[in-house]
Amino acid sequence: MTTQVTGAQEAIAEAYQKFMSAFEQGDAGGVAAMYTEDGQLLPPGSNIITGKEGIEAFWAGAMEMGIKRAELDTLEVDPQGDTAIEVGCARLFTEGGDMIDEATYLVVWKREGGQWKMHRDIWNSNTAQGE
Repeated sequence: MTTQVTGAQEAIAEAYQKFMSAFEQGDAGGVAAMYTEDGQLLPPGSNIITGKEGIEAFWAGAMEMGIKRAELDTLEVDPQGDTAIEVGCARLFTEGGDMIDEATYLVVWKREGGQWKMHRDIWNSNTAQGE
């Protein structure tokens, strides 16, 4: 594994610890801070959400709907200079610990202000609708 891959993986793992901690604390602003200034969410069944204000509102809504914890697992990182492409799996949980969704995702990361931040975030639920 090259130093570039290892460095990007370590930075992404550290960023996800902050993301998951902010999520568990119900801090949608802290979650949104993990994205670039012009970051975008591409959630299933929704229009593209652009910018930190929209991203914060999206995650606040998810938290209000009962999602209290997120677990994110990186499967692959492909760094390309100041950009990296990540593929992973996510699980979302209620306050009681029940898993309410499992998804696969792709995130395009960018180095912004010396930190790796999520730039484009798209995911697909693995849970059949209506379950």
